[in-house]
Amino acid sequence: MFPELNNLLNTSPDRVEQGKVTLLCDAKTDGSFLVHHFLSFYLKANCKVCFVALVQSFSHYNIVGQKLGVSLTAARERGQLVFLEGLKSSVDIFFRAEEEPHPLHFLREARAGNLQPLYEFVQEALKPVDRGEAAWTCPVLLVDDLSVLLSLGVGAVAVLDLIHYCRATVCWKLQGNIVALVHDSGDAEDEENDILLNGLSHQSHLILRAEGLATGFCRDVHGQLRILWRRPSPLAAQQARSLTYQYKIQDKSVSFFAKGMSPAGL
Repeated sequence: MFPELNNLLNTSPDRVEQGKVTLLCDAKTDGSFLVHHFLSFYLKANCKVCFVALVQSFSHYNIVGQKLGVSLTAARERGQLVFLEGLKSSVDIFFRAEEEPHPLHFLREARAGNLQPLYEFVQEALKPVDRGEAAWTCPVLLVDDLSVLLSLGVGAVAVLDLIHYCRATVCWKLQGNIVALVHDSGDAEDEENDILLNGLSHQSHLILRAEGLATGFCRDVHGQLRILWRRPSPLAAQQARSLTYQYKIQDKSVSFFAKGMSPAGL
């Protein structure tokens, strides 16, 4: 995890908020560093994590996790981490009998859209443990990233339904958290992506949006991060508040600073 980002969010592994939905969004840049932050954050917070990884392999996340002070291999062995490796599973599913259950079974359907097996996988992974097993702080669902489902032919409404049911189970019933990454394509004609992004924004308590610089590549500033705290209920009296910082990604950390306050420019 990145301590500077924890400071901006006013949080730490020893005081985890529960029942929250966090939306990670990237536009014209790679926001995967946010996924690595929250993965290592919740593992260090002793949370039970179900990680639906649709972009990279387990070894990739494990290598980055080790740089951030966590071992995904050890977490999986002790039952703290349930990892769905989408890249591997998407191939394996075609070598299984059709009647065998699989979280990504929609890949075998002529019209992809039934995400119930994926929901049931999450539900099973995060169900309360027996008293004889380790007690986790709270359950967490992490998805990297939901945009992949759109590219596989799943409609935005079906993805929103999935998150709705996961939210009802993880956030409300189990008092856990959901963190999901979505790409902002910036294409005005990509209606499905817009529907997904807008729908998730209305359900989220916290939105972290990583954006590329309008001026293009810069050696000392890699992008800017917009942080929006909000309440998903339309009846909430508290107004949303937001902050914007620029950032630079380093080997084992990310530094944040106000616009125009890059150390290289001072």
